[in-house]
Amino acid sequence: MDWSTIIAGLLTLAILSFLYRDNPAYKMAESLLIGVSIGYFLVIIWTKTIMDLLVDPLFYDAKWPLVIPMALGIMMFGRFHKKTSSLSRIPIAVLIGSGAGVAIPAMLEARILKQVSATVGPLLTDTGMPDISVIVVLIGVLTTLSYFYFSHEHKGALGVSAKVGTYFLMAFFGTTFGYTVMSRMSTFIGRMEFLLSDFLKLTQ
Repeated sequence: MDWSTIIAGLLTLAILSFLYRDNPAYKMAESLLIGVSIGYFLVIIWTKTIMDLLVDPLFYDAKWPLVIPMALGIMMFGRFHKKTSSLSRIPIAVLIGSGAGVAIPAMLEARILKQVSATVGPLLTDTGMPDISVIVVLIGVLTTLSYFYFSHEHKGALGVSAKVGTYFLMAFFGTTFGYTVMSRMSTFIGRMEFLLSDFLKLTQ
């Protein structure tokens, strides 16, 4: 057994000790995880972002337009001093504006247009038979939208439609929660397999 396996096993046990109660071993492992993660990402940002995308192209390849993002990045540090804090508003505005300009069309395409196109598919298949999946999706969308229609009281046909919409909502939240639990359980099973096979050598 190498030292990496021993350290990984001990840290895994330290994290799992929180299931009993909060203790110094868990706090040590948690602090170590946060510290190592921050250090790792700082190194990645320095080498892959600052050096590869800014310093090397600017000073070795003479890509002078990169002076603009470098100046904006330096202005961000003005936030740490009271007299220069107003300078940080400029790069923040550029960041938010450009981010919104890039994100809004992408989100509009992914979360609205594709969702709308999925609900207006043909109700009949090529053989002339009803497409059950498309019909269920269409009913789910319309009834769920009616649930969030608050301009009129949910009575009569609107009340029935809103009631059906709640069932679709519960099915969605239930499947989402189940997927989350399954992903967490798969991580837990992986850790248990590591502890029993690689660390403790109890299974093969």
